[in-house]
Amino acid sequence: MCTFNRIILLASITAILSSCGESKLNKPAASSVRPNIIYILADDLGYGDTGPYGQTKIETPSLDGLAESGMRFTQHYAGAAVCAPSRCVLLTGLHTGHAQVRGNDEWAERGEV
Repeated sequence: MCTFNRIILLASITAILSSCGESKLNKPAASSVRPNIIYILADDLGYGDTGPYGQTKIETPSLDGLAESGMRFTQHYAGAAVCAPSRCVLLTGLHTGHAQVRGNDEWAERGEV
């Protein structure tokens, strides 16, 4: 009787341990291709100043190709009238109201850069 109990116990432990492993069948397929992100930041460039957004006077074939094969953002805006605060929030990820940079003149007091 003692041997039968040991066999049942051993079979139970084996069944429990074998069911604890990770199943490769249930895992979602990992994407081996990382997304390509190109962010173009330009000063004094309006919404309709490039070909993908309606400009027709100057040809921009590279920008047109990127826009056709990718994603275009249409609701992006700058939270300041000058470029330094926009660059600060882009590089730090902070909201414009929480960023330290308020204007372009903050470097003037430090002298030549």
